[in-house]
Amino acid sequence: MLVLGIESSCDETGIALFSDKVGLIDHKVNSQIDLFKEYGGVIPEIAARDHSNKIIKILNKVLKENDVTIDQIDLIAYTAGPGLIGSLMVGETVAKTISKVKNIEIIPIHHLEGHILAPGIENRSLKPPYLCLLVSGGHTQIIDCDDYGQYSILGETIDDACGEAFDKVGKLLNLEYPGGPKVAQLAKSGNSERFNFPRALTQKRNLDFSFSGLKTAVLYELENLNVTDYADVAASFQAAVIDVLVKKLSWALETKDYKKLICSGGVAANEMLRIKLDQLAKNTKVQVYYPSLELCTDNAAMIAYAGYIRKSKKLKKYDVEFSRPRWPLGELYA
Repeated sequence: MLVLGIESSCDETGIALFSDKVGLIDHKVNSQIDLFKEYGGVIPEIAARDHSNKIIKILNKVLKENDVTIDQIDLIAYTAGPGLIGSLMVGETVAKTISKVKNIEIIPIHHLEGHILAPGIENRSLKPPYLCLLVSGGHTQIIDCDDYGQYSILGETIDDACGEAFDKVGKLLNLEYPGGPKVAQLAKSGNSERFNFPRALTQKRNLDFSFSGLKTAVLYELENLNVTDYADVAASFQAAVIDVLVKKLSWALETKDYKKLICSGGVAANEMLRIKLDQLAKNTKVQVYYPSLELCTDNAAMIAYAGYIRKSKKLKKYDVEFSRPRWPLGELYA
């Protein structure tokens, strides 16, 4: 089975090829970061236009460099949601057009399922059940993955996602967009114990998150500080976020006899988070897995792999409901 993956949910245009025999053949991503630096964030209309301009060029490049033709494709998997509507429509249009013209089977993929399955791309022996911490610019969730296609959200953020909080604090620290990775870099030279920033929703055992108050605390603290203090602010902020993530995850691990833990999404690339999760895994005697750094952020490799899993396991397809504020993943495939 040769799967073509298409990802265009936000500000990355991705194309990938995945084979059941050799695994990931190739994947390419065009990031729109440079496009949005002057704005300090993603502009949906501009993002969709850039996807339209780049997606066919990337598709042709992936096919040409790997000596593959469209006629050799057995399955097309594309991101159907959640994401920016205009951006999603670009990927969907390309996928459905190729499917119609070439009579190739097509399968819509839930973007979060792509992240949930991403560590399995490079570790084909990794299979559910496992507990997943999904941390990105748009999502912070603890998900019970009982089996392929059977997911239950145990806890999630009630306001900002942790990646979103990183980016907003980066802006407060006058760091160039996207601020999240730069906050983590700045934190390496700071004192993480200088500021005692709040750890919300940790007084009682629950698995939900809140980061908006932490962001506000940073804002107020900065009113009396100089640029020379920014490294300490970054380190203290990062420590607060990671403390909450690890504490909630430790509570979630106690709800079931988990043997495996995965962490995926853009924030999974954070070095300090990986260190703390490795310590948690050692203390709780679970195995922890991450995608490689290039597969943490949005990419088509995880979409192609999710398509392969859904086809090979004969799982149902689904229709995305964009109006739903929460995503009960186990119910969407019907």
